[in-house]
Amino acid sequence: MDARNVFVVGLNAFNRERLEHLRGASEYRFHGVIEPEAVYDTEIFPIEAMLNQATAQLDAFAGRIDAIVGYMDFPVSTMLPLLCERYATPTASLESLLKCEHKYWSRLTQREVIGNYIPRFTAFDPFDDSALSRIGEAGLYFPFFVKPIKSSGSRLGFRIDSPEDFGAAIARLREDIGLISEPFNFILEQANLPDAVRAVDGGFCMAEEIIGGWQCTVEGYVFQGEVVPYGIVDSIRYPQVLSFFYYRYPSRLPTHIQDKMRELTTTIMTHIGYDNAAFNVEFFWDEVQNRIWLLEINTRISQSHCDLFEKVDGVSHQQVSVDLALGQRPDMPTAEGAYEVAGKFFYRVFFVDAVVTRVPSVQEIDALQQRFPGCVIALQVGLGTRLSTLPEQDSYSFALAHIWMGADSDEALLADYTALAESLTFEFEEVIG
Repeated sequence: MDARNVFVVGLNAFNRERLEHLRGASEYRFHGVIEPEAVYDTEIFPIEAMLNQATAQLDAFAGRIDAIVGYMDFPVSTMLPLLCERYATPTASLESLLKCEHKYWSRLTQREVIGNYIPRFTAFDPFDDSALSRIGEAGLYFPFFVKPIKSSGSRLGFRIDSPEDFGAAIARLREDIGLISEPFNFILEQANLPDAVRAVDGGFCMAEEIIGGWQCTVEGYVFQGEVVPYGIVDSIRYPQVLSFFYYRYPSRLPTHIQDKMRELTTTIMTHIGYDNAAFNVEFFWDEVQNRIWLLEINTRISQSHCDLFEKVDGVSHQQVSVDLALGQRPDMPTAEGAYEVAGKFFYRVFFVDAVVTRVPSVQEIDALQQRFPGCVIALQVGLGTRLSTLPEQDSYSFALAHIWMGADSDEALLADYTALAESLTFEFEEVIG
């Protein structure tokens, strides 16, 4: 049998290395579609041009197109249904995907079946000078959280504790929301939307009741209508701030809470009609009130979790995406990896802005990776990088490095990261004015 051709949007070296280790990979040929820089290192998303480029590349391929996959959030996630429909490869429908990714439509859909597990919410136009009053009329009062109808990562998300906070957030939203709203509106134009959803386009924002607690992500997939949650990853934040410290797999949540999250996941994904694709659902468990909240649904696996699954289960959960894209039930192992626990750490600084004047050398990184076997260090900055130009950052900090590590216990994992972090040396020059 000829090798099967799997096309990966934005394929880079980091993903290719893990793809080559998947079960059945010797029978596949992985091909890149669109250069990785176009989707990883930019906040500019000319999605119509990107679709045309991807189509031209795929049309020019002389062989059979067996699967098309991607691991990025917007714009890659929203491109896949359009590309897969054109080339008759399996994935979720565009409408079911948008019921997850359009935050307002997603909340409306969630309210139909799991209303007790979502916060109060309303949509608003950030260019409406009376927006704050309209939010109050909808029953939301300080504090609350605002974010675009469609965002990528944690960008343009703000906690609002006062009218001054709201004014500052609105200024940022008005300045930057067009970077995503315009390309997202192009995607919306391709879909069959209810009138109530069509009226709330990518230029709108969400205001939501503050929810919180122990945050985690349920990774799962749907195959021929069967919802399968296969792993839960904890998301641990720095004390007193919204920025993530590290992701940990497997979860340490109580078993009955994990079971309830899997049940809620199955209920909502079935109701949405999402099928033949991977997803993940982010939850909070408020331990004090013993209440579970659904934060959001993402229509992809988390790239950040790939190395965690490889370390603990024996293979990256890219296995799930590739198998589904080929129309077959995922062959995902459990607990066959080299480690009991794994984490992805975010080495951050909490600056307003700065220019990087020193980063760890290649030799320093190699020495650390030898000192901590299995460790992967990926710098996110270089000499001369101005922190405020970094894409995919939250509103409160800058991630200088991503670090994946495995260990035999939670305590050993944290101890190893602490020792590694103390050996990483960055230097900065303050930005004046």
